[in-house]
Formats: sequence, structure tokens, C-alpha cells
Amino acid sequence: MRLFYSMLLLIASSLLNVQAQTLSLEDYARPAQFLEIKISPTGKYLAATSRNEEGNIYLQVIDIKTNQIVSVRHFTGRDSIGSINWANAERIIISLVRDIGALESPVATGELFAVNADGSNPRMLTGYRAKHENDAASVINYLSDDDNYVLIVTATPSRRGSFSLVKRLNIDNGRARQVARAPMRSSGMMTDRTGVARITIGIDQENDNEMIMMYRKNEKADWETLRRYGQRDGSFTPLAFMPDNLHVLGLSDTQTDTKAISILNPETGKEEIIAHHPKVDVSPIYSIKNGFVNEVIGASYEYEDYEEVYFADIEDKAFSGYLQGLRNAFAGKKVNFSSITQDNSLAILTVRSANHPREFYLFDTRNMQLSYLLNGQPWMKAEQLAQTSSVLYTSRDGLDIHAVLTLPKDKEAKNLPLILMPHGGPHGVRDFLEIDSDAKVLAQHGYAVLQPNFRGSGGFGRAFLQQGFLHWGSSMIDDMTDGVQHLIKQGMVDANRVCVYGASYGGYASLMSVVREPDLYQCAVSFVGMSDLNLMFEEGDTTESQGGLNTLEMYIGRDKARLDAQSAIKNLDKIKAPIFIIHGAQDRRVPLIQAEVLRDELKKRNHPYEWLVKEKEGHGFYKPENNVERWQKMLAFFDKYIGDKQAAN
Repeated sequence: MRLFYSMLLLIASSLLNVQAQTLSLEDYARPAQFLEIKISPTGKYLAATSRNEEGNIYLQVIDIKTNQIVSVRHFTGRDSIGSINWANAERIIISLVRDIGALESPVATGELFAVNADGSNPRMLTGYRAKHENDAASVINYLSDDDNYVLIVTATPSRRGSFSLVKRLNIDNGRARQVARAPMRSSGMMTDRTGVARITIGIDQENDNEMIMMYRKNEKADWETLRRYGQRDGSFTPLAFMPDNLHVLGLSDTQTDTKAISILNPETGKEEIIAHHPKVDVSPIYSIKNGFVNEVIGASYEYEDYEEVYFADIEDKAFSGYLQGLRNAFAGKKVNFSSITQDNSLAILTVRSANHPREFYLFDTRNMQLSYLLNGQPWMKAEQLAQTSSVLYTSRDGLDIHAVLTLPKDKEAKNLPLILMPHGGPHGVRDFLEIDSDAKVLAQHGYAVLQPNFRGSGGFGRAFLQQGFLHWGSSMIDDMTDGVQHLIKQGMVDANRVCVYGASYGGYASLMSVVREPDLYQCAVSFVGMSDLNLMFEEGDTTESQGGLNTLEMYIGRDKARLDAQSAIKNLDKIKAPIFIIHGAQDRRVPLIQAEVLRDELKKRNHPYEWLVKEKEGHGFYKPENNVERWQKMLAFFDKYIGDKQAAN
């Protein structure tokens, strides 16, 4: 595969002259060069997407046998490639994204574009520019046994929620025929192994966001309500139909606190728990046969480390053997099959970890041979990265808290300056052992970075999640503080050199941390963060739907006095630390007014603050140059208050 590798790198040959020294801010801000590699169902071709230095995304198709590029495609103007998939052995479907309005980041358009491997018969299949199917669409089933059709789902936007329609789409001429209609609004559809839509899940927005799962035996049967779940109840999330086309694989916390791997019989309503971890959610590891999920052969989870467990009593021992061999070959890394041939003879693997950039490999299962293809970010090497690992500590009221810790590479882990970095969300979200550009940048410049999975985070059980409700600015903040104090007690961190930085909820948490612990933090950075919880009910897209309003009320409540007590804007007199406010003017989730009212009140008090707003950015920065500027100014801000000069003083 050496020739193939060199062909792909022609687009970015200048990136091969990588210096082994320190990575620059531009290196961290630069989007991945190689995005996807998908092998065709027969193993004849590889389809790969890559980004050139101007940011344009190209699709290349390579003939594996001859190692020759057979076609190259890219889009002009505001259109670009979002994702790719093989629809059959010779035809590829591309999901398009587009630069729209003032936003810097492209958004999915619902347009599907098809082209043959050799570049022939290009056709827009869906969307307003398509000849036949003008609705936005996404593919829900590639129908591996049908070379001419895929199943798509379309919906016309509506404030009340639209009905999803499943259609059979001809991938050559773009004609579509409706084959199913969702029985309720704002619901997702799941098809069985023959392509029949048989499960749908939606939200009853008129009944406190109760989730409804409906099922039908076949395409002619009526839909029946299978289960209803309240907002705080455990639920079953279906993933795929099993080989008998009856039982359904899913993730469930109906019988456990954390998410377990479960098999549901929708005819009887009975669930069988396959695997469960008492502390953390698990995910299924399954074998693949003829393009379908075949058998659950193991489970993965991430707590102190990323772990995989394989079951002994299984039928597909060969596939299990492949995966276990790969795990041994890539110890400590996450290995995923991104695509596989119909006969399972060849597969594309991605390999990554918190300390290792994503790499692509070609795996020959018959000969048990691996061929290295490329690094998704060829300018970034594992040996250049600051090291990230897990840390566990106990909160003041006895909860076990998991956190991610990144330490400077060439410094002793003693009396380091620390940046607390709470995640956004906050509910249902958690920090994993993955490469986080913010953490790596800060650690490379000498700072320890702590990312706590405080109560309210996802992945650690329903009880842990719900303990965060109504406590955004109180016990959730205390969990973060307890993590800082744990590192101070360990001697890793200098108690006089601690700052806090976060985005979205993390930005809000940064502000509330310096409200709640004015003597602990020397500075705070709020990036697209909220300063006023009451204002969230008046400004922002969360409350544009009844479902969003219901969820926000569950998360923070409507008691004005409590929301004021947990809002930085109402507690500014308690803050001693300087504040750096960063925002995108086009942010619809947390509108700019949240930053402006904070700035104005700080200005009235002559409180030290800094200000950075980008007019075309939204909820987070997309453009590399904007992130470089953000990091430059953040680093100068941190250096001023907790840098090495402050240690000397």
C-alpha cells in the first residue's frame, strides 16, 4: 500500500516535512487533513476524503489492485463534502454541507449527491437542487442486498414537529417512493434487516417530554406503543435488529442505573441484560456479517482506562479473534472498523487514543495482515503531545468523581499551575480519554489541565446525572473545586496558581467558580458561556420549542430567586478574579447578550476584564485563525496571572 499512501499525500505533500519539535498553535487549530477512508463492498476501491491547505475537501477513489487514482471530485462555492458511503460496489453517496449566512462553520443541507467510482453519472439526489426529491434527506439504510436503492428519511420542518417519511430512493436517477410514515411527530425511524421501518421513537412534547417507543410486526401491521418513559425514567435505546429480525440490540437503564447492553423482544416486551458495569455506561462490541450486526461478542467502557471485555460463550469466534488480536497489537488505543467488505475479507481500521492521533490501517482478515495507510493529521506525532490520563477523587459529600488530567510533557508533576476546564452540556455529556485541543495546547505551555466529570455529567448512571438537576451553580461547582483541591493535596498543583476556563456550560461554570471560590482562582475565562440563568428563558434557541423549554425547566427550574443565586451576573461583588469574555456574535444557543450584560456590569464596577468577540462565529469558533487568536490571548491572560513569573513572585 505504499503507492496508495503516497498518492493520498500528494494533496498535502508540504505537510510531510514535519519538524519533531513543539507543535504550533496553528498545528492544533488546523482541521484534520484526512477525514474518512471507506472500502467498497467488493474490496475493489478505497474512497478517501482529504482537505487541502485552502480548506477544500476532495474525494479520491483509488483502485486497490492497480494503486491508481480513478477519480477525484470536489465542490465549488459554498458547497463541500460532509460524509461519504458506498451505496453499492461502484457508486458513492456524498452528504453535502454548505456555508450559510454569516456563520463560519458549514451546516448539513440534507442534500445527497451520488457519483460512480470512475466519476461518471454524477447526480444530486435530494434537496432543492434535485430533479425529483426536493426535501432534505438522510440515509437510514443502505440496503446491502440491493444495488439500486437506499432508504432515506425526509421531513418538512415545523415548529410543532413534522412527521418523518421513509422513502425508497433510486441512487441512479434520484426518483423516490414513500414506503412508510412515522406514526407521531418529531420521531426517528429504525428499519429491520429487510429495510422495513418497524421501530420509531419520539417525544410527546404535550406530556412533559415523555419518550414513546412504537413498534410494528411488519410493514402491513399497525403501529403499537411498546413503551413510554418519563424524562427521569430509565429507557431502552434501540441500535439494530439481530439476525432473527425480531430481537433488538440496544442500550438500556430500565433495570440498571448505568446503561447496559440489552436485547429486547418487542413481541413480549422482555429485556435480557447482556453486559453491565456498576460505575459507568458500556457499549456493545459486535461482529459483522454481510453488512449487518451479527452477534454481541463483547463490551467496552471507559473509567480509569479504556477497556474491552470479550465474551467466551459466542458463535462468531473468528471475528472476536480479529478484534482481540488488534487490541493486543494496539494496546491502550481504541480500534474501530470504519468500513468492511461484504465478505469481511478486508476492513479499514481507525486507531486512536488520548495521546495518539488517529491513524488509518487496511486489515486483511484472511491473512491477518495490517497495512498502515496514513495519519489523519500528518503534522502531529504522538511523541509531541502532552500526556493525558484519568484521575479519580471523592467529592465532599462522598461521590466518586472521574476526571481527565493532562500534564505538561517536560515538567515534573509538582507545584504546577492548573487550569480547571469543565465541559459544556452539561447533562448527558462527559469528557473522555480523547485528544482535546484546548487541553493539549494549555499543557504544552506549562499548565496542568483538569477536566472533571462532575455530577450531572453523562455516562455514570442516571442517579449521578440527575443529582446535577437544579444545581448548576452549587454542588456541580463544588465537585469541580474538590478536584482542584485533590490535586493540591497530591502536591501536583500550586494552590496559588489556579485559573478556570470553559465553554458553554463550562464558561458559565468558570464564572460561578470564581463567585463560589473567590480566593482559590486567580482568573477565569468564559467562552460562549451564560452569565444569567433567568435570561436563558428569554434569549436563545433552547426555548424555541416546547420540548426544549420542558428540558430547561427540568435542568434548572423556574424559581427566580434560586436562578439569581446561581447566576454570576447577580453575584459580581463576590468576584475577585479578572475575567476574560470570549463569544461568537452569531451564537444562537447562548446569544451575545449573555456576554454583553456581563461586560457592562464589570465595566460599571471597574472590575478587570478582557473581551474578544468574532462577528461571524457561533457557539464555539470554527475558523482556525480565530482559534489561534483565542489561544494566543488566553495564554497571555493565564501567563499574566499564574505563569512562571507569578511563581517566582
